[in-house]
Amino acid sequence: MKRFINSEKAPKAIGPYSQAVETNGTLYISGQIPVDVTTGKFVEGGVREQAEQVMKNIGYILEEAGYSFKDVVKSTCLLSDMSGFAVMNEVYGEYYKEDCPARAAFAVKGLPMGALVEIETIAVK
Repeated sequence: MKRFINSEKAPKAIGPYSQAVETNGTLYISGQIPVDVTTGKFVEGGVREQAEQVMKNIGYILEEAGYSFKDVVKSTCLLSDMSGFAVMNEVYGEYYKEDCPARAAFAVKGLPMGALVEIETIAVK
């Protein structure tokens, strides 16, 4: 059985996908970009500010689904340029201080709406 998760605190999907889907005790969170739902726009600033908003959005979805950052087992971090990796990594490390999830990070040619950072997440209960 699938349960579809939609947090009002996180940005709505901008295409034919769900914010997150839970099945068999596993939560799959779609890639989050740095949209602040209070403005409907990207947060101002660079990689640091965008990474912070992305992690907040992930947190809102985890919370809505009844999970926490401690339940995260895998992240995939996408950056528009690897020169932002160290800054993104610093922000990411504020959320995962011990027993960190498995992770991959890639530079990609482009991200939705021109984002600098996008992160998808898998959590397990």
